[in-house]
This record gives sequence, structure tokens and C-alpha cells, in this order.
Amino acid sequence: MKTRHLEREDPAYKVFLYVFYVCAFVMASSLVFGVYVTMIEWMENGTYVMGEAIHNTTIPFENFARVSTWIFFSTIIGWYCVSRIGWRKTAGNKIPGKRMALLQLMLLGFCIITLYEVMYNFTVLNAQITAGIIDGMVPDIDRLSVAYPDPDRPWNLVFATKVFLASFIISAHAFYLSTKPRKSLDE
Repeated sequence: MKTRHLEREDPAYKVFLYVFYVCAFVMASSLVFGVYVTMIEWMENGTYVMGEAIHNTTIPFENFARVSTWIFFSTIIGWYCVSRIGWRKTAGNKIPGKRMALLQLMLLGFCIITLYEVMYNFTVLNAQITAGIIDGMVPDIDRLSVAYPDPDRPWNLVFATKVFLASFIISAHAFYLSTKPRKSLDE
């Protein structure tokens, strides 16, 4: 059985499109919420921890999923939906050889950078947890941060790990798709 590419008339196309819209809403509302809470924290304290407000807020009720988890989930699912419904934009020879080569190199660079960031953040998170346990007290893992790249604006480590892991998965999938033989519009 020959596999068919997703067309606008297919019922699955609308499913992927609507799921993408839901994911886009989750991402946009999380962004607005995060910017709002961070601005309030900046105005009150003169400092903030990047991603801490997003990571420490749970939705829809206490002890359920955190906003950072919803962002992680919706970016990956949203990307997959886009790659399924938007295949025609890159099919055939729409991206010529030189541009495709540059795109592939850029995506490979993103993969390397985001993989490094995932490993760095996870290693620092693990080290801080271990250091806290050795000192005799288990740290609040959700509040651990690292003052990198800017000491005045540290990153929440769990948030950073989730963000860069989602970025790595998406860039690796995009790199994989860019190296596959192009789908023909005539098929």
C-alpha cells in the first residue's frame, strides 16, 4: 500500500489544523502570562528569574501540569502538526539546492546548540540537587536557578531544560525532514 500525503480534503488535515490552533493558543497565552508576571516581578523587586513564574504555576488545578509543561507539550505537538499540514510549502524543488544546503547547516547548528544547552542545564540541575542533598537538605527543585548567561537575570533550571529539550526535538526533526527526499507535488 502506497502512503498518501496529507491533502486539504482529508479529514485528518482538519484534525491537525485544529490541534495546531489549540497549541498556538496555549503558547500565546503562556507567553502573555509569563511576560505579565515577569514584568510585575521586575517592577516590584528589580530582578526576576527567567521562567520561574511559568514553571511554578499549575493549570488547571493545584498539583496538575505546570505552565512550562503545557508549553513543552504544545510546542512539540504544534510543530508536528505544522510539519504534516505544511508539507506542500517545501515539496518538490521549492527550496533550491543552495538554500536547502544553508537551511540544513542552520538546522544542524541549532541541533548542536540546543543539545549542548539541554546537557548543560540538566548537568547543573543535577549538580545543585546533589550539592543540596550532601549538605543535608533536599532543595526545592522547582526553584533552582543558574545565573547564566546574565548574572542579573538567572534562569530557572527546570524551565530552561524543558525549553531547550523542546527546541532540540523540533530542530532535530526539522533537520531530519530536510534531509529526506522531497515529496513530489504530483504524487
